[in-house]
Amino acid sequence: MADGLVFSGQGSQYVGMGAALIDSHAVAREVFSEADGALGESLTELVLNGPLEKLTLTRNAQPAILTISVAMLRVLRSLGASVEPVAGAGHSLGEYSALVAAGALDFSDAIRLVRVRGDAMQAAVAKGVGGMAAIMGLDAGALQEICDEAAEGEIVEIAGHNSPAQIVVAGHLSALDRVIGLAGAQGARRSALLQVSAPFHCSLLEPAGQRLEQVLEDVEIRRPGFPVIQNADARAHEDPAEIRAALVAQVSRPVRWVECVERMRALGAERFLEFGPGRTLSGLIKKMDRSLEAVALDRTGAMEALS
Repeated sequence: MADGLVFSGQGSQYVGMGAALIDSHAVAREVFSEADGALGESLTELVLNGPLEKLTLTRNAQPAILTISVAMLRVLRSLGASVEPVAGAGHSLGEYSALVAAGALDFSDAIRLVRVRGDAMQAAVAKGVGGMAAIMGLDAGALQEICDEAAEGEIVEIAGHNSPAQIVVAGHLSALDRVIGLAGAQGARRSALLQVSAPFHCSLLEPAGQRLEQVLEDVEIRRPGFPVIQNADARAHEDPAEIRAALVAQVSRPVRWVECVERMRALGAERFLEFGPGRTLSGLIKKMDRSLEAVALDRTGAMEALS
């Protein structure tokens, strides 16, 4: 079966994720050991034992989710599972996991990159200044008009197209409050602030992209072994320079997740396998089309069932 591999983004982390893999598979322990070495600290201890408040910090959550995603992929391969990737994509941070899976990035380089990325994203906007909100039940055109009206000289922008029914906005907190009020008045089914520490994927994060660009200059990126659809433009790039540019742009541009999934379908993906903690992406994919097969691998027996 032709598979689309999808990789979790920040927010899906939980204490103890990957514990069963680490207990049962030497290859998973090797991945975590490599991550510990690349960071110079015990990510494994934090992932297994918390505390959650520390694990949730952007600088820790990003390498942690990348590590468990790659560990799951390598365990699946070690089991001899019947997986035929025709394309891959990751949601925000998950794009780095997808590039590792496709052989475009070394895992140790990716770990160090996402630590820098997390620090830069957190530092770009002072705590308590910006945030994100999920808006349910309005189309992108209507929501863009609301953002334009709510801005009032501040920044508030569409930050993610997660499903046809869910769009995320990001920007200054006061502007987000205005968006939520206007969205409710115009018939949004539900609107809520997200529990995030910064306004990701909007123009307030451009300084983070500039910092990431500097670091990416010294990292080797190769042509992917299968197409990786990147969030910033919903396209697969083969040229390493284009991959770098898309990674930089992604920090301050919307995550075009719906288009990424549609592009994977166009490339022949018949089944979507979700790597990483939780099952958020599988749920979003099913909301796009109930007929799609989406398998979240973060559950007992899921990987063994594919082998």
